Amino acid sequence: MQAIDRRRLLTAAAMTLAVFAQPVLAAASAETGTPETNKQKVTALLKAIETGESAPVSVIDPDTYIQHNLAAADGLKGFGELLAALPKGSARVETVRVFQDGDFVFAHTDYDFFGPKVGFDIFRFANGRIVEHWDNLQETAGPNPSGHTMTDGPTKAVDLGETAANKALVKGLVTDILIDGKMDKLAGYFDGDSYIQHNPQIADGLSGLGAALQAMAKAGVTMKYDRIHKVLGEGNFVLTVSEGSFAGKHTSFYDLFRVENGKIAEHWDTIETIPEQSDWKNANGKF
Repeated sequence: MQAIDRRRLLTAAAMTLAVFAQPVLAAASAETGTPETNKQKVTALLKAIETGESAPVSVIDPDTYIQHNLAAADGLKGFGELLAALPKGSARVETVRVFQDGDFVFAHTDYDFFGPKVGFDIFRFANGRIVEHWDNLQETAGPNPSGHTMTDGPTKAVDLGETAANKALVKGLVTDILIDGKMDKLAGYFDGDSYIQHNPQIADGLSGLGAALQAMAKAGVTMKYDRIHKVLGEGNFVLTVSEGSFAGKHTSFYDLFRVENGKIAEHWDTIETIPEQSDWKNANGKF
């Protein structure tokens, strides 16, 4: 108990130091002429979970930070308490891909954080600082029947001028197929059976998706999307945040799609059960 309390005190002290260090860091960036981008700030912040560095935490605005991870209390204090609960030296963080859409930065990360997990994190920026955070975590599994992991594949956004069109395409797919169940439209979103899948249970191609859906139905497992909360994109990568149910449980679905030549070419996802409201550590909700 004394060791845990000591870590909490050290973390709180580090957070305080980081907040006061912000003006110094900003000045240093101005002098070098290479200020950090919001993507770089997010990557550094996530890596700080592993390294324990305090400076990257200064990107969080302590006065306005809103937390949507329901296992953490609201504000900077909740972030510090979550880190303090980690066994020393146990965390590992590798951010595989990171994208930006206006004030939002979204990252796809391979974690060892209270156990191996893959997660999507979304951060909202205001005046260069993080003011809000959402995430979705799933225990690491796989590789899938086609040999793909939950995070491998292309990482760099291209076709930046096609962002709006790609977001519209992906929103159409999720709405038509996953929400409205218009399966007659499915083939129109894909280039034949050419489709790379990273869900740990599903093989490549529409044939792999069909086989997985049949197996789920045979096992009595249902998956239902009710609504889309966010569609974020940069170039050929688009992330949707949706709410629904999986196996009868209230669920958050994060789906990342790569678009190529106006068709869905690749897919990554995480599926997380939303706990009962009585177990929430903050009142902000998952979405």
